[in-house]
Amino acid sequence: MCLVSVTGLLNAQAQTPIVIKFSHVVAADTPKGKAALRFKELAEKASNGRVRIDIYPDSQLYKDKEELEALQLGAVQMLAPSVAKFGAFGIREFDVFELPYIFPSRDVLNKVTQGPIGRDLLKKLEPKGITGLAFWDNGFKIMSANKPLHHPADFKGLKMRIQASRVLDAQMRALGAIPQALPFSEVYQALKSGFVDGTENPASNFKTQNMDEVQSDLTVSNHGYLGYAVIVNKKFWDGLPNDIRTELEAAVRDATTYANEIAQRENERDLADIRKRGKTTIYQLSAQEQLEWRRAMLPVQQQMASSIGKELIEEINKQASQAAE
Repeated sequence: MCLVSVTGLLNAQAQTPIVIKFSHVVAADTPKGKAALRFKELAEKASNGRVRIDIYPDSQLYKDKEELEALQLGAVQMLAPSVAKFGAFGIREFDVFELPYIFPSRDVLNKVTQGPIGRDLLKKLEPKGITGLAFWDNGFKIMSANKPLHHPADFKGLKMRIQASRVLDAQMRALGAIPQALPFSEVYQALKSGFVDGTENPASNFKTQNMDEVQSDLTVSNHGYLGYAVIVNKKFWDGLPNDIRTELEAAVRDATTYANEIAQRENERDLADIRKRGKTTIYQLSAQEQLEWRRAMLPVQQQMASSIGKELIEEINKQASQAAE
């Protein structure tokens, strides 16, 4: 009887799945939210139930400022925070992603995130107890406010919400705006109350957070990139059985391909939906206006070169030049 009980207990333990809590701060129907769900589907299928992925979107568990510490403490096992988080976290090289107009095209961006530069950046997370697995796109950002934003001078005196980032702070100041760092979950109310006048986001975030209810004007500037680093608690990751880790790595690769394929498509669709809803006026910069914006924000690259790394910025600019030839 005792032997049967022990055997039953061991069998029950063997059947208990490894639970991975995956927390993120955006809606489930954004590109990141959908990619997280795709990862869950792939990982659970590949592991035959040995792994269970519990996803918590929309800041259900942790807000922007809390999630990295929660990962380090092991309260969650997996995150996909904006790359902007890591500069403030002490890894200044990640600030390169925040530089305005550093990526002239998606092709240049992909060469960086999926090539040696991206791999080297992810490795820099390990001393923080974090393993970096991949980069997920959410596309290029647009500017919004309750007034038209056609020229850099239009930003003068506006309170613009940003993620906590030295680069984004410098970017807004270069435009003459007053940067206000706020968690993503607080942006809608801040816009509604007038605490901030405007913000920057990909179209998918703008739409899913109903920002067209509180912003009258939107400019398709594509001035900056918003992407995420898929990360796990290093101690947890290293402690997984090798076969499980291999299956999860494959699931991340497939989810990454999916995430990056849908990001541009869904942002284009969401921008069209915002236009159809008719609450926000959408403005497309002319070539001359785009050049004005670039010139206004170009000093940010020089300003941040010493902290980010001049060589890193030069290498990305070199890749951009080669792609343009």
